[in-house]
Amino acid sequence: MEKGICTVSIIPLRETANDRSQMVTQLLFGETYSILKQEEKWLFIQANHDTYEGWIDKKQFTSATETLQNAALTYDLTHPIVINNQHIPLVLGSKLPNFDGINCNINKQKASYNGLAVQPNNFTFNEERITKTALKYLHAPYLWGGRSPFGIDCSGFTQNVYQFFQVALPRDAYQQATQGQIVGFVEEAQPGDLAFFDREEDGHIIHVGIILSDKKIIHASGKVRIDSIDHFGIFNKEANKYTHKLRIIKRVV
Repeated sequence: MEKGICTVSIIPLRETANDRSQMVTQLLFGETYSILKQEEKWLFIQANHDTYEGWIDKKQFTSATETLQNAALTYDLTHPIVINNQHIPLVLGSKLPNFDGINCNINKQKASYNGLAVQPNNFTFNEERITKTALKYLHAPYLWGGRSPFGIDCSGFTQNVYQFFQVALPRDAYQQATQGQIVGFVEEAQPGDLAFFDREEDGHIIHVGIILSDKKIIHASGKVRIDSIDHFGIFNKEANKYTHKLRIIKRVV
């Protein structure tokens, strides 16, 4: 099965093989994928990090000719990588394969990156770090299928934050709700726990956010924002109402 790697800032994955089709998720620079089938101008692919599937424009395909190891994650909102004296802007959470602190190699091609980057295997989970990482996305606009500070959805937000701590969450909120251990009450929740919210008419989980201290939650709703949470759900002070009904809290780390 042929493998590919994202070598542009972001590649949109679409529901069907059409530029007008809904975007279902995104690949960030350095992420790899497998080609499942091809059409004349489109590739149907599966992302390696979460097995999510969708169509990408064949013009954005780059073959992955070597195994990627020791991938660091970029920790700036945006910062360029330099390849052959050309700058490619990378967003927060992009992958730097075979990174040594200054250089990385992509298909045996040397690239340099002098922004902030972290190695997930050295990035220990604690309240300060999970909060700091989540807050980097604060005010990012909501975008269905988005995974970057320039547009992100609720489950893309939680997935991206947790990858910094070597936790590979699935792509969608209802899938993420199957992970971890149940936390019985909001009062028992700790910063970094995931809170899930359902749709009243059918109970389907449609939203997720990250618990912060002082009964606060950070989540993507209109934008990445901080609201209050209690046993009923998320209370939006600006709107003076509950916007999401709490279903369950899970601890994944």
